[in-house]
Amino acid sequence: MTTSADSIDVRRSLVALAGVDGSRITAWLDRAESFLGGGDVPRAGFGPKPPLADRIVAHLFMEDSTRTRLSFEVATLRLGGGVIAATAAGSSISKGESLLDTARNLAAMGADAIVVRTGASGGAAQIAQRLEVPVVNGGDGRHEHPTQALLDLLTLRRAMGSLQGVRVGIVGDIANSRVARSDVHGLRAVGAEPVLIGPPTLVPRELAGLGDAHGGRPIEIEHDFDRALPTLGAVIMLRMQRERAAAGAIAVDYPRGYRLNRERAAKMPDRAPILHPGPVNRGYEIEPEVADDPRRSLVLRQVGHGVAVRMAVLESMLAT
Repeated sequence: MTTSADSIDVRRSLVALAGVDGSRITAWLDRAESFLGGGDVPRAGFGPKPPLADRIVAHLFMEDSTRTRLSFEVATLRLGGGVIAATAAGSSISKGESLLDTARNLAAMGADAIVVRTGASGGAAQIAQRLEVPVVNGGDGRHEHPTQALLDLLTLRRAMGSLQGVRVGIVGDIANSRVARSDVHGLRAVGAEPVLIGPPTLVPRELAGLGDAHGGRPIEIEHDFDRALPTLGAVIMLRMQRERAAAGAIAVDYPRGYRLNRERAAKMPDRAPILHPGPVNRGYEIEPEVADDPRRSLVLRQVGHGVAVRMAVLESMLAT
């Protein structure tokens, strides 16, 4: 099951960026920017009563995660809230309890909001539609990962200023990527032009239909990475989703056509930023010297910006 934001009040839950307008996205980005100040990592400074004082955020993570899970924890703590956490291995889900029943129990314990990551597409929306507490999607199957897209937008905006009309290449395993879907919706909402790039098996033509959420204008698809590079204002490289049966027969050939190495990076406009949501498979999707290039790579900045974005989202849903 998948769903857009249409049937869920975005003021109290965030399960997808499809259907969320640019003004709402910009408000989250502006608030995240205020948390960062002049740096790349947010610092607390809320005085005696922080925004989430006496609030508890439950983190329900049914898939492995480092950056998303820990940055939501840091965001909650920075805002003065408390965290309770549940994972598949350490919860009654391993005994057969459903994701929804687990979430209901967390709400019954007094959780004021739930952040959920699940392999089931639409799992976060199912919880948001049935619980009274706000729900934030930390990634659900092949559906969406909205806060990752928000942090990508924030990182690009800080590096480039306005994103209006900027062509942003999203490169790699698009078919299996929830990040790519949220990035497409977020970029289109703020006036940028996403370009989906990869081999036909991972970027099928039907993905142009992601533009249906934005007036029906198709999303551009390109299978020739080298041809696209000089036209791109920024690049978001993606991880091959082997846990979702990605790659298969193309695994060996993929780097030849789509790995971002020094030669390919040189074809991009000068200082065009390079992003990657992580984890980075060095040498496969991107060469180490490109991933670590201080002039272009914003991979670590994305991590700090992720805390600020998640602070902005949680505050908008919980602060009184």
